[in-house]
Amino acid sequence: MSVATGGSEAAAAAAGGGSGGRVFFQSPRGGGGGSGREDAVSAAAVQVQQRRHQQGKVTVKYDRKELRKRLVLEEWIVEQLGQLYGCQEEEMPDVEIDIDDLLDAANEEERALKLQETLVDCYKPTEEFIKELLTRIRGMRKLSPPQKKSI
Repeated sequence: MSVATGGSEAAAAAAGGGSGGRVFFQSPRGGGGGSGREDAVSAAAVQVQQRRHQQGKVTVKYDRKELRKRLVLEEWIVEQLGQLYGCQEEEMPDVEIDIDDLLDAANEEERALKLQETLVDCYKPTEEFIKELLTRIRGMRKLSPPQKKSI
């Protein structure tokens, strides 16, 4: 698809009259061989723009500051688990600490119990880690999955 701008009187007359800075779309010359590629490029550009818009929605939904706090806490947990198990992250046993699950617990004792159950196979003392983790999650909010708006 080619684009002609409204400076030409012939193009303005073909589009139904008028003059000025209008944009007119014309059929491609030579049998329409190149429009498929241009449409594909245009569709890809629209998809990229939609992805950027969706990423922006996530940051607005969750609050950038809250996401940053969560990331820092998760990095701290990985570092502490590495020290407790005496290994690197890749060699660590399958230990999953779900922060949202801990935040769902009714009280500190229930959270501590969940953590103790998760760390049952750790041979080093875990009390300090559990106490520090409970202190760090105090005041945090549970992250709910983003809700899709219906159109």
